[in-house]
Amino acid sequence: MSEPHLATDSANRAPLRFGEFVTLIASMMALTALGIDSMLPALPAIGDSLGVAEPNHRQFVITAFLLGFAIAQLVYGPLSDRFGRRPVLGIALFSYALTCALAAISGSFELLLASRFLMGTAAAGARVVTVALVRDCFAGRAMARVMSLAFIVFMAAPIFAPAFGQGVLSAGGSWRMIFWGVGAVSLLVVAWFWLRMPETLDPANRQSLQPSRILADYGLVLRDRYAVGYTLAAALLSGGLFGFIGSIQQIMDVVFGRPELLTLIFAAVASTMAIGSFLNSRIVMKIGTRRISHTALSALILFAAIHLAVALSGHENLWSFAILQALMMASFGLATSNFSAMAMERMGEIAGTASSLQGFVATMGGAVIGAQIGQSFDGTTVPLYTGFVAMGVLAMVSVAVAERGRLFRPS
Repeated sequence: MSEPHLATDSANRAPLRFGEFVTLIASMMALTALGIDSMLPALPAIGDSLGVAEPNHRQFVITAFLLGFAIAQLVYGPLSDRFGRRPVLGIALFSYALTCALAAISGSFELLLASRFLMGTAAAGARVVTVALVRDCFAGRAMARVMSLAFIVFMAAPIFAPAFGQGVLSAGGSWRMIFWGVGAVSLLVVAWFWLRMPETLDPANRQSLQPSRILADYGLVLRDRYAVGYTLAAALLSGGLFGFIGSIQQIMDVVFGRPELLTLIFAAVASTMAIGSFLNSRIVMKIGTRRISHTALSALILFAAIHLAVALSGHENLWSFAILQALMMASFGLATSNFSAMAMERMGEIAGTASSLQGFVATMGGAVIGAQIGQSFDGTTVPLYTGFVAMGVLAMVSVAVAERGRLFRPS
């Protein structure tokens, strides 16, 4: 097998008009965020309904989804490289709707967690195959621009998903209606995809499902320092993000005593990630992925350190929490939009398999780290921001090793 080729910035083979292509990609990606974030206001109701006594254990509703999401990514990549993006993604999206229905009718916490795990396995297809699909059509800085624009639409889910969940509960609806609603949205997205998106995988690039071939491709990924370094950095930063998502409901309730402001604060914070991604889409072609992402990662570490100092001093309040977290999330959006593109730079011929392995590492690592951070919640924000600082510093080390110490270079 040939070595993966280095991406060029001029690649553009999108089968749809640019605007529709980006919006459809973002909508498929947003199903994951919708499946996670719409649950946040409902965690107390789920716990009460299904007899979950320990408040921290409610976070397992998020963790179970992430674990299924991580593991299944190893399967979707090789399948999409063999059978194409269209059939694999279509089945995954339809399965997502079915598992939403299973979650909606769960009669025990154990069954709910099992259904959430299955939801994650279905949602994994949207992550792996859409990244591979984008890589089929774009490369280099152009791919980073597409991913940034997709992230703008993608980040609308964290802004509106908690409000959707809260709206269902405020209207007197059961938490089960949230799952029915997410399932209905997924059916609309899969219909749009199936009617409009043709196959993007070049028949000449279809790969076999032989274990030796898959392991050989994994070896190519693991021998590429950019793929390894930026995937590990994404996993570490995702750990901080998942820790925030898992503990935000308890922070708003226990630390600040304002649970009714959860959806507003979460939307305000999440919107800065979209702003960061939008800014990246406007400047990445001129400035480059490395200068932007390395600067953004440095800013994230700085803001996290300031936030930890505020929390340790005992002067944390709702304003400091919202402002500093928003600045961190803007930095996160700028950094991770480019990390994905740089990790895939030399993976063009094995995009599906590479995306699946990178997604598995980033999500599994992030889920495990995030669960540890979330379960460390002690009634303050100190564990969360200790985690953010540690993960940010380790991510910078990973990036520095990948770049052999040459940070902030233009290309």
